[in-house]
Amino acid sequence: MSKTIFISACEPSADAHCANLITAVKQKGYDNPDDTPGITWIGVAGQKTAAAGCDLLEDTVAHAAMIHNVFGEIGFYFKVIRRISAYFKSNNVDLVVVCDSPAFNFHVARAAKKAGIKVLWYVAPQLWAWAPWRINKLRKRCDKLACILPFEKEWFKRRDLDAEFVGNPLFDDISLDLSESYKDYSDYDPTAARIALLPGSRKAEIQTLWPAMQEVAVSIKEKHPNTKFLVSAANDEKLQLIKEKQVKDFNCEYFLCDVAEVTKRSDLAIVASGSATLQVAAAGCPMVVMYQSSRIIWHLLGKYLIKTRFLSLVNILAQRELVTEFMPYFTSTEPIFQRCAKLLSSPAGLGQISRDLVNLVTPMKRFNASKRLAEIAMDMLD
Repeated sequence: MSKTIFISACEPSADAHCANLITAVKQKGYDNPDDTPGITWIGVAGQKTAAAGCDLLEDTVAHAAMIHNVFGEIGFYFKVIRRISAYFKSNNVDLVVVCDSPAFNFHVARAAKKAGIKVLWYVAPQLWAWAPWRINKLRKRCDKLACILPFEKEWFKRRDLDAEFVGNPLFDDISLDLSESYKDYSDYDPTAARIALLPGSRKAEIQTLWPAMQEVAVSIKEKHPNTKFLVSAANDEKLQLIKEKQVKDFNCEYFLCDVAEVTKRSDLAIVASGSATLQVAAAGCPMVVMYQSSRIIWHLLGKYLIKTRFLSLVNILAQRELVTEFMPYFTSTEPIFQRCAKLLSSPAGLGQISRDLVNLVTPMKRFNASKRLAEIAMDMLD
């Protein structure tokens, strides 16, 4: 008898993770009808998951949004949730895999449990950082929780969830030999630095962070005219959006490749907060982390909801301010420029940060998250 797995992913990163899960299942032979029952993949995700073999009910990744920007897409998401609920009621589904995006996937998981379907949650919601009161909701809607940060397993287990650290999927695709990622800056010239600008993969991030990053870059260029800027885009669509918002007379080099490859050849990175910071760390590249938010929302709610001392993933893992974070920044980019200028003028400091970053992520590179998740998913089908 064939088995059906339903995938739910909203973000470009989750789309890539779910595509890798499908590939891992096939590579392991779990999806070979000659040995085991065949697996049908259906769900809501993006084109990477579709290309891996999943039939899409909706392309949710094309509508990816973030924080207050999600309100512009709320009608679309509720329509999708209703469609998913109807699908669960009228079709046999053996397992639902939801990936990240708790605001959306809590609804998907709830619909699955109401239909009597097991739920595997991939990329644990960061309840340890904010909104810990949602733990009861997660416990009711999740049969197995796959964590991608090392400390999360024990945090969730203490709260009676079946949690496992599977590794971080970002490192599944990083071919870098981390022992070669250390930067010693022995031949570094502060007046001719190479700086990576990484405005993120979401449209909202690009719209809010890319203009500010260019402001910082222009200030650096005025001080050091020989500085070169490297810009990485997640895909052709995002590259076009970045180019459309490029300010006049600002020169940079564009790349369509993964973040680690661009930052491997950079002396410093200015990066949007998120999972990309771990890829930058794997390349041994010192960074300044940025995130932009509504000043009103931050002062009314944000700063009271956040429970962690630091907000960037790198600093949370390091449990100290290993990299400078401007989260959120509001209007002036002058403090960001000043911090970048100070970093660029200290080769020894940059070298130490590079070593600390590589040492931080090296233990995480030992795992293959996609393969372990495939094993868990197949166990849950039995």
